[in-house]
This record gives sequence, C-alpha cells and structure tokens, in this order.
Amino acid sequence: MTTLSFEFFPTKTDEGTQKLLRVRDELAQHNPEFFSVTYGAGGSTRDRTYAIVKAIQDSGISAAPHMSCVGDSKDDLRQLLHDYQALGINRIVALRGDLPSGAGLASSELRYANELVEFIREETGDHFTLEVAAYPEMHPQANNFESDLNNFVNKVKAGADSAITQYFFNADSYFHFVERAQAKGVDIPIIPGIMPITNYSKLARFSDACGAEIPRWIRKQLEAYGDDIDSIRQFGQQVVTELCQRLLDGGAPGIHFYTLNQAEPCLAVWRELR
Repeated sequence: MTTLSFEFFPTKTDEGTQKLLRVRDELAQHNPEFFSVTYGAGGSTRDRTYAIVKAIQDSGISAAPHMSCVGDSKDDLRQLLHDYQALGINRIVALRGDLPSGAGLASSELRYANELVEFIREETGDHFTLEVAAYPEMHPQANNFESDLNNFVNKVKAGADSAITQYFFNADSYFHFVERAQAKGVDIPIIPGIMPITNYSKLARFSDACGAEIPRWIRKQLEAYGDDIDSIRQFGQQVVTELCQRLLDGGAPGIHFYTLNQAEPCLAVWRELR
C-alpha cells in the first residue's frame, strides 16, 4: 500500500494559522497517514508548533511533530514528550535540528539525531513511531557520502521506525541511497520527500541552502520561463509527477509532500498519480 503524508510549517499570524487549517481540511480528504509539523531552529517555534500539532490531532488526523535536540535540554525534551503523549500523539519526526545563528553544538546535552532517538526510546519505550531524516544527495554539512550514510545507519540502529528523505529531483539518487542503506542492514521504509515546483527563485534558494540539487535541464527550463508563473507550475507539475511515478514504480513505499502550507500543488501531482 502506498502511503501519503504532508509537512506543514507553523505560521506567525492568526490569519496564517486559519489558512493552514483550511489547507489541512482539504488535504485530509485524501486520507494521509499523518501531517508533520516543523520545529524552528533551537526550538524557536516550540509554542506555535505545539498549537498546530494540537489543532491537527484534535481534528482526528494523526499529527507528527518534528522534535530536534540541539538547543534544548533533556528536561525540555522530556516535558515535550510528556505533553505530546497527553495529546495522544504517537509519531515524532526526530531530528538533530538547526542551531540559531551563532550558537554552538557544545551547548547541547544531545548533539546528534541518533542520540535523540535513543533518548526518546529510553523515556517512552515504543510509544512513538519515530521518523528520521535521510539525505540521498548527502547532508550539506557531511564530510562525505560514506560518513553521512553511516550517520543514517546509526539513527536506524538507535530505534528509528521509518525515514523521510530530503527532497530531490533525481530518482537515481534515491534508489542509490536505498540500495546502499540496505547493504548496511537497514530494513525500515525510506519515504521520498517531494517538493512541488511553483516558484523558481524560492526553490533555488531552498535548494542551495539544503544541498538538494536541481538538475541543469530543470534549472534552464525554469529560468527560460522567467516570470511566467503558469508555465513554471505546469512544467513543475509534470516534472514532479514523473519523478513520483518513477519512484513508486521502482518500489518507493510512499510519498511525503513538503507542502509549504499549500494544498493544490501537492494535490495536482497526487491526482495525476492516482
């Protein structure tokens, strides 16, 4: 069975939150397995993340809050786990997370995602399904592909149940990563993370920051469209739909959409796949 899930980020205004909840309701009609909600650098969106998670969970849909360890004490994380258990949350996306600008890893009690996975297991046993991140094109801060792959394996060994990848546009990078992970004994589902293409300048900025490669042929076509938003979206829908189809045909267990709090770009692709 192909799984479907969506990611949101917490908004900064009440108006933004109301719009997000309308998007939630629209996407919920397609029976996703869960909605994940991101967590700002150093816990900077903790309260807003919690509020969105509660609103999703209260609506009867499974919410999966992101939880990161850098910048938070074990006591803070312990309290957050308790709060999520009280809400009925049973899935968490466990990440190292980004530090606020100027902060150092040395200030954190837990420094890496595998340590966070171990901590959650020690505190809550098997209560939570734990998702971790995977990087088919390598984490931008990793020294090399092999060390990055080993870091992923460590997260799995620490108790991860499933993984969601950083977005990518080259299906071969996903298949290559899965093959190498399986060769190291990884047997958990690795769900491809998918980013719809709706705005070239934003996509280029995101991609440069997170290390996701936009293939040259895609870049050049998007550049050629200039400010023609309709053409960018039509081309983007075609590219992403074909990518998803190839991934699913090749054995990917599901699709996780990075929604950027918008429903239609994701649903346009999902309808084509259906």
